[in-house]
Amino acid sequence: MRSNRRVVVAIAGAVVGMIVLALPTSVGQNQRNYEVQTRVYATPEYRTDTTRAIDAYERVMERYMDATEQNFALMAADIGAVAVRLEAIDAGLAKLDARLERIERHLGILPPAPAADPNVASPSSPTPLRLPPPRSYGQ
Repeated sequence: MRSNRRVVVAIAGAVVGMIVLALPTSVGQNQRNYEVQTRVYATPEYRTDTTRAIDAYERVMERYMDATEQNFALMAADIGAVAVRLEAIDAGLAKLDARLERIERHLGILPPAPAADPNVASPSSPTPLRLPPPRSYGQ
């Protein structure tokens, strides 16, 4: 009975010895700084009327920006279709202009004189105002 007790004490001593030796070499034990982990149990954030109004405004503005972006995309597609149609009309007018020019040439109709540029001063325009020479005081 005494030998069984010695064996149990020897095994227990060996286990305790290994634990004591293992503690300083275990992972994380060589750190000099200690980290305290806290758990905060709090009530949910209190939202004021101003916060709710700002959040509602932001949601409305996001929807407005999305709708504006979609409308601009549709408008760009419409403008592209209009541009193609205007180019087709311009080509048709160029053909009509060439045809009318051939008809006028065939009938002997002279082309009209080029229109005068409204930005160029005509000889009948009034002369510009002239300022008198500056006076010299003190002479």
